[in-house]
Amino acid sequence: MRVGIVCPYSWDVPGGVQLHVRDLAEHLRGLGHEVSVLAPSDDETPLPPYVVSAGRAVPVPYNGSVARLNFGFLSAARVRRWVHDGDFDVLHVHEPATPSLALLTCWSAQGPIVATFHTSNPRSRAMIAAYPILQPALEKISARVAVSEYARRTLVEHLGGDAVTIPNGVDVDFFAEAEPRAEWQGRPGAPTVGFLGRLDEPRKGLPVLMRAMPRLLDGLPGTRLLVAGRGDEREALSGLPPRLRERVEFLGMVSNEDKARLLRSVDLYVAPNTGGESFGIILVEAMSAGAPVLASDLDAFAQVLDGGSAGELFANEDADALAEAALGLLRDEGRRAALRERGAQHVRRFDWSTVGADILAVYETVTDGAASVAPDERAGLRARLGFARD
Repeated sequence: MRVGIVCPYSWDVPGGVQLHVRDLAEHLRGLGHEVSVLAPSDDETPLPPYVVSAGRAVPVPYNGSVARLNFGFLSAARVRRWVHDGDFDVLHVHEPATPSLALLTCWSAQGPIVATFHTSNPRSRAMIAAYPILQPALEKISARVAVSEYARRTLVEHLGGDAVTIPNGVDVDFFAEAEPRAEWQGRPGAPTVGFLGRLDEPRKGLPVLMRAMPRLLDGLPGTRLLVAGRGDEREALSGLPPRLRERVEFLGMVSNEDKARLLRSVDLYVAPNTGGESFGIILVEAMSAGAPVLASDLDAFAQVLDGGSAGELFANEDADALAEAALGLLRDEGRRAALRERGAQHVRRFDWSTVGADILAVYETVTDGAASVAPDERAGLRARLGFARD
């Protein structure tokens, strides 16, 4: 099968959607499918052989973050050329409700289009206001996929229609088999806590974790916080008393391999995100690596963590609750071992062997499956997958 995948966000800036697109493309290629990915990227960004650059992206505030998108007349021309040259059996666009390459592709393309919706934003006035502009493109989509129930709900409430829920995927074995690094591992009385995320994006929750650090260090003075991600380290430390700043180590941007090794090394992974999350891929990666997880009680996080049985939850934005829960876990090896065991079982449902098969089933349905079933069965199938109306 010839598959064209459209990534809306800049390839050179790490993010959940970019990682999902990359891993999906590599999974499909590993199965023998021909895959081309169209994505924004800077000129100097090294790209895998299957990625085609649509040009430089520009930063746009979006959903409590800053998305780097590519849009305009030149981008539209590049999209049309890529679609024409690719002669794809199916196009898979991500986030078509944003002003991005995905939306341009929907406007330009003919034939089967699968769209994945990642955003969870229950009060998006912009999405509601843009619906008249988006409607012609959305009506060309053959099947809709949402990465979580909360992304599906955003789609239903703002744009109408429905979607099948297929979560983001992870190569579980890649994280499970990573080698820990001795310098990142804790020891009795001196555990290590991990955080990964952009330092200058408040919704990733690092300020909440920093506010929790004094109480956490009062309870376990030997604790060390390892922070991986891009951003201003001095600004991130500004709210922490000077005497405690030596207990925080910044690792900067880390490779995917080092991310896996970090998650394999820490005694506890903390996800203090404050909102705007539709899934929580880092939680799945942490569970895959065997790291006990402590996360804010966002609805999406609670779903990924099986209601709290595969990871512990604390009250969102409550630094005291975070510190208390972290101390409880770091002092209780038995509880952490139980979370590791439950997480290792639970995370298998997110492995690409399962997620990839579900996505391929959607591809096959939109390309030839719907034509081979009886009319009444076809109608039910189209409704289940959120197909556009005939």
